Amino acid sequence: MDHELSQGAALLRLLPLLWLLPQSWTAHEALTPGWRDELKNHTFLHTMYCQMGNPNVGLSESFNEDQLFSFDFSQNIRVPRLPEFADWAHKSRDTSNIFFDKAFCRAIVEEIGPELEGQIPVSRGLPIAEVFTLKPLEFGKPNTLVCFVNNLFPPTLTVKWQHDSAPVEGARPTFVSAVDGLTFQAFSYLNFTPAPSDLFTCIVTHEIDSYTAIAFWVPQNVLPSDLLENVLCGVAFGLGVLGITVGSVLIIYFRKPCSGD
Repeated sequence: MDHELSQGAALLRLLPLLWLLPQSWTAHEALTPGWRDELKNHTFLHTMYCQMGNPNVGLSESFNEDQLFSFDFSQNIRVPRLPEFADWAHKSRDTSNIFFDKAFCRAIVEEIGPELEGQIPVSRGLPIAEVFTLKPLEFGKPNTLVCFVNNLFPPTLTVKWQHDSAPVEGARPTFVSAVDGLTFQAFSYLNFTPAPSDLFTCIVTHEIDSYTAIAFWVPQNVLPSDLLENVLCGVAFGLGVLGITVGSVLIIYFRKPCSGD
């Protein structure tokens, strides 16, 4: 009973903060029934999370579970997951609301976290990793490897890359985003120029339980290169000319009159 009262007291201490939530969080007036039949369901998630692990705070914004932005709190800027989203990231003017959300999230962890310790799962499920290329694979042309991690909760992880068992530096920051069902997914990007003998490894460590997921990538389904296309075209052209020549010789030979013998 005393434990339940302590939880209620912690919640009551947070109630004054709820009145300070940004106005953008309030619900809009419901649409008329005539509009609802013409609209499709879409989901925009603005997810602020804070925790004791690394990262200790994060912000993810996604549309229909496709992450658009994260927030770099060390530089106070939005970071687009893909270059195509860069223009939108630079136009944001809600930094003050983001820092309010951060402070509110930290207050919840500090006030309620100790009261719920041992009552909620620390980790749920095991991360699953897979690696693929961002663009169709062509040898000798710059591309990007993507290490996709799902079934992630809580979002405490480190991602490392290896090339032929040697560590690789220069990977872009890992992007973490929330999905439905109180789970997270993550993306890590590595720029490279593919070669036929490549072997890349993505090593994902779930820090809270030290579980490691490993995904490998080797070249598959390679598009023909320009050199190969030129060679094939040359061979096909040569065979065509040879076929025309042989056909002409045969026509001339069989049209010659037979001898009197």
